[in-house]
Amino acid sequence: MRVNRILLSSSLIVVALVVQVSVLARLHLPGAVPDLLLLVVLGLALVYGHVGGALVGFAAGLLADLAPPADHAAGRYALVLCVIGYLAGLVKPESGQVKTAAGPMLVVVAAAVGSTLLYAGVGALVGDTAARHVGLSGLLFTAALYDLLLAPFVVPGVMALARRAENDPLAETSSGTSGDLSSGWLSGGTGLRIGGQRNGLRVKAARARSARAGRIKGVKRL
Repeated sequence: MRVNRILLSSSLIVVALVVQVSVLARLHLPGAVPDLLLLVVLGLALVYGHVGGALVGFAAGLLADLAPPADHAAGRYALVLCVIGYLAGLVKPESGQVKTAAGPMLVVVAAAVGSTLLYAGVGALVGDTAARHVGLSGLLFTAALYDLLLAPFVVPGVMALARRAENDPLAETSSGTSGDLSSGWLSGGTGLRIGGQRNGLRVKAARARSARAGRIKGVKRL
């Protein structure tokens, strides 16, 4: 991985882990805890691809395994996020730009459900049956719901930062429409259309001003 990828990924992972442990985990919501770390991994994987997503996921999961108050075996969550990051990177948009909200929303839901199932499955292999006592169906539903509600505020911003760090030409477009992208996650990507209409109106206004200036100059010459 490039140096800028490592620096950006490390910073985002540390911030996400601190917020998740100190804020989200203390909300005492019913069922699962909103997984901010998972959303950061998904955003980076959708830009870096499957290899970068697997590396970022493994590093993020290992850090979560070692950070207090972790009460499970080290490497368990690292394996989960490594697999999720790899699979999310496989659906990276070919153009590098997300056009609609349907695809990313499905990725978030699938990742939330898949990570919960994989985490419970690995726990069952090592003798951890906590998921059975809590209720796996309730965990799956709340994990998908919380992550889907939090995703529009996290994933588009992470993707925009990753493109900017990559010096991607799409970074200028994505940064200019980051606010529209967030709302577009829930409205089917209409934010991109609104951004295009605004640019069109600006061009038309500039042409009207230049035409008006030309008419004024013609009158003065007469």
